[in-house]
Amino acid sequence: MNSSPILVDVFIAAFLLKADSPMAKRPLEFSCQACGAVYARWQGRCDACGEWSTIVEEAASAPLPGGGTIAKQARKGRILRLESLVGTVDRAPRIACGMGEFDRVTGGGFVTGSVILLGGDPGIGKSTLLMQVTAALANEGHRVVYISGEEATDQVRLRAERLGLSKAPVELAAETNIETIVATLSEGAVPRLVIIDSIQTMWSETIPSAPGTVTQVRGAAQALIHFAKKSGAAIILVGHVTKDGQIAGPRVVEHMVDAVASFEGDGALNFRILRTTKNRFGPTDEIGVFEMTSLGLAEVTNPSALFLQGRDLDAVGTAVFAGIEGNRPVLIEFQALVAPSSLGNPRRTVVGWDPSRLSTVLAVLETHGGLKLGAYDIYLNVAGGLKINEPAADTAAAAAIISSMSQTPLPPDRVFMGEICLTGALRPISQAATRLKEAGKLGFSSAVLPKAGLDATANGVVSLHAVANISDLIATIIGRKPGKQRLETE
Repeated sequence: MNSSPILVDVFIAAFLLKADSPMAKRPLEFSCQACGAVYARWQGRCDACGEWSTIVEEAASAPLPGGGTIAKQARKGRILRLESLVGTVDRAPRIACGMGEFDRVTGGGFVTGSVILLGGDPGIGKSTLLMQVTAALANEGHRVVYISGEEATDQVRLRAERLGLSKAPVELAAETNIETIVATLSEGAVPRLVIIDSIQTMWSETIPSAPGTVTQVRGAAQALIHFAKKSGAAIILVGHVTKDGQIAGPRVVEHMVDAVASFEGDGALNFRILRTTKNRFGPTDEIGVFEMTSLGLAEVTNPSALFLQGRDLDAVGTAVFAGIEGNRPVLIEFQALVAPSSLGNPRRTVVGWDPSRLSTVLAVLETHGGLKLGAYDIYLNVAGGLKINEPAADTAAAAAIISSMSQTPLPPDRVFMGEICLTGALRPISQAATRLKEAGKLGFSSAVLPKAGLDATANGVVSLHAVANISDLIATIIGRKPGKQRLETE
């Protein structure tokens, strides 16, 4: 009985020696494949993002060589003064690829050492766009490397031949090992642009996890970002998207990169939209518009004319919105259909706009405008498939709904803009003069906009119809003020 404490001490010492040995098995951790949250044990639902069945078992990160801590092994760094760096960089701060719409989205070209994460639905044209960008940049004499983790080099070559770009001096590789990729890129001249298609297929030998897991994606992205910052090469990481349109993988990758762009579009339509949601070196929410043709993607320099093409000028329930996407004014058509409903809960269907914003506009139209909308199905669509996020579209959406309900066509040469408040008032909008100038270029002669701040927008390009609240908007469309009784269609 007296030897029990001694045996316990021997057992503990042996366990500690085994844990410190190089052959010791690494502890396990459980990480969410949607957001990257780490847990000590498995559970069905992630507390961080709320997703179910996304937590998988992975090995913990490898310990530092020698068993030391980060503080013990850290090397002393250098701190430089900002003024000492002025004029020391001999390379160009940006490299334009030659495609105007792509350079617009990036802020004027690729910043040396920057990393861009590009996402998009399968088959939307991401590989086509990147092939055209790499070919344009390579034809200017820059070294460009296209690394595919999903296709063989012959498959990439076939795509280039179909686009007529097979003679472009683009370097191709089919590889998924991140150490091999970094070592290969470090040889010879520094590439100006590197395409990684896709980041979910990359894996590292130092990470004991399957490709596509959170640990592998994060480690591969970190290695590529380190190479970009050290060498000055610009890198584009292609990311898969989930069924709701979000870039798959851990959101931490979006915070690591310098810019996040999405390639959007409807498969039934020919045009595509490249949109930035994050850009450290340029404006956010900037868009580039392309049209899919038999020879690849063609740039659309006047997207307003494209979105308004084929518009029915005499149709009821249509209103043209003068919007701003990034720094570019864009005119888009809102289409609304108000139909009697036979259901207890009428339908509210929205395409290209925020459904909660539609609910707010409908509540204001009922409360402050006197429209009885509770017995109608309402369908709202942004023509062309463009997604609108700015509040200035409230007035155009409301005008389309009022026009459809009252069967009153709106003037075909009139645009609408303005944010609707919960009180029924219309608030002024930003860059109104730019919107009006774009409308005048396309032949629109009148505009309905909020009365507040009207003096700052008067430029003589188009005639202005100022409205102070939702009642004035209804009166402008149907020709009379809403009374105390709720309006109904005749």
